[in-house]
Amino acid sequence: MDQTSEHTITFRCPPELEGILPRPIPAVLGLPDWFKELPQKAFSATLRDELFTIKKCPPVIDAMTFGFLMPLACDLKVENGEFTWQRDLPAGIASYSRSPIDFHDGCQVAGTPFFDEDRFIIKFNNFWTIQLPPGYSLLVTHPINRDDLPFSTLCGLVDADSYCDIFVHFPARWRDPSFYGTLPKGTPVAQCIPMKRETWSDRFETITGEAADRLNEIGDAVSRGLGLYRQQFRAPKR
Repeated sequence: MDQTSEHTITFRCPPELEGILPRPIPAVLGLPDWFKELPQKAFSATLRDELFTIKKCPPVIDAMTFGFLMPLACDLKVENGEFTWQRDLPAGIASYSRSPIDFHDGCQVAGTPFFDEDRFIIKFNNFWTIQLPPGYSLLVTHPINRDDLPFSTLCGLVDADSYCDIFVHFPARWRDPSFYGTLPKGTPVAQCIPMKRETWSDRFETITGEAADRLNEIGDAVSRGLGLYRQQFRAPKR
């Protein structure tokens, strides 16, 4: 296993798929069209005033643009609950599945909110190994704030500094049985966020004295829409 620098995430694919397989991309490059097209302000009929939309909310933007997006390997046609695809791949280095999706039996999630009596849990097959530096794990989650997608990817945490020589796949619950059409190749099926493994302890206090003064001062500035968080508190993410 090659060593990686402290802030490098290494993706590797079988050589026969190079040039065929869509690459993971930084999440900042994968914002959906609906977000790009949002206005920065919208008129509130209730308050009779213009308000900032979520496009001006730094925490929303930072969450959606953090980490990497993992792409669907090929076009996936969905009709009447049936998934089909056209994909001819060359023989290669190992006998891995060539299918872009697989499934988990429903019994594996029985008793959970993910269970549906008549449905499997689908699994988006991934053809990239992912290597992180020592001491880092990979948080795998549904692409953040992407409720427009007809599925919900389950969250998981993978120690990808050591578990980095095999593919990590992405189980998901298909939540839109009325969906009819094609999920295009490259659709983000998971968002991957490197996280340093650390041990935390907790402490509880009351807000008094200077802390109470700061709460009021900052709260008033935020309520006036002065962009205080963005100007004084937001840390660079890239």
